[in-house]
Amino acid sequence: MAASRDLATDPTLQEALLTARRGTEFFDRKLNELPDDAFQAPSLLPDWTRAHVIAHVGYNARAIARLMKWANTGIETPMYSSWDARNAEIEHGATLAPEELRDLYTDSAAQLDAAWRDTPPDAWKHQVKTAQGRLVPASETVWMRTRETWIHAVDLNNGATFDQIPTDVLKRLLQEITGAWKSRDEDKDLLLKASDASTVTELGDLDSDNPEIITGTLADIAAFAAGRSTNGITSSKQQSPTAPRWL
Repeated sequence: MAASRDLATDPTLQEALLTARRGTEFFDRKLNELPDDAFQAPSLLPDWTRAHVIAHVGYNARAIARLMKWANTGIETPMYSSWDARNAEIEHGATLAPEELRDLYTDSAAQLDAAWRDTPPDAWKHQVKTAQGRLVPASETVWMRTRETWIHAVDLNNGATFDQIPTDVLKRLLQEITGAWKSRDEDKDLLLKASDASTVTELGDLDSDNPEIITGTLADIAAFAAGRSTNGITSSKQQSPTAPRWL
């Protein structure tokens, strides 16, 4: 998905759009590697098949496109009418035939990309509301989608790993997750130490006198913090550490 026709002029936003589009292509590649008869196999997410993941990522693109409509028109257009409606939509999507799910992903990704492409510079600053109720500038939708595609490509459970996710995405992801822990006061005495990160080396409770130290590569630490895997990580206090809830 070429970014050459974007109306956005901010270099940081342009770079973020490029990363988001690479995430779209990464998910698309992992989806295309799946044969149709593998869609109902388990994903890495509890109680969700691969079809659930595909449906979620497809409908998420439509939901974010609604936020871009809001930013461009000023007419409030929520991501979902309700959380129950969002969940019901995913459950319905998971029952679609593989060909329909593939089309859902492709068409919704193209719809969102067109919405981003046609959004003028000033509209990116307009406030929209996430599904969690946070007011954010429309530019935040790029990170919202980036997070979805890269992580859920791993959740398809057919070979993608966190070490294939760009370093800058992993770093922002860890900052977001540990920030969520801190906001709920769930980061006490927990310190994450990435052994291969030059600028993000320690996150979590930096003031504890006796923290539980979780060590691993940046990718392994991110997978642990996101609740996906404990592979490659070690704890100073437990054999089988569990990360606090992210979302």
